[in-house]
Amino acid sequence: MSENVVTLTDATFDEVINGATGPVVVDFWADWCGPCKQIAPILDEIADEKEDVTIAKLDVDANSASSLRFQVRSIPTLIVFRDGEVDKRVQGAMPKDRLVAELGI
Repeated sequence: MSENVVTLTDATFDEVINGATGPVVVDFWADWCGPCKQIAPILDEIADEKEDVTIAKLDVDANSASSLRFQVRSIPTLIVFRDGEVDKRVQGAMPKDRLVAELGI
């Protein structure tokens, strides 16, 4: 995982989301999820390339409160937060160019 990717927990979620100056893309994922593993290197690349975007990951198995709060029912789900509010939501794995376009980052 890239050093530019932030690992979230239920305890740190709000602090990171509300403390960011730009958009925050949260990847709701699990270790057993094949498509989650597929997009992980893509998210690492985005984190390394886009300094104005925070890429964060939240393990849904270890942090169920945040998953329930944002009604994450399938993974991977990526949610873009802007100014602490949900802006966009994308589900499933896709190529990098499409993912960047769908997320609007």
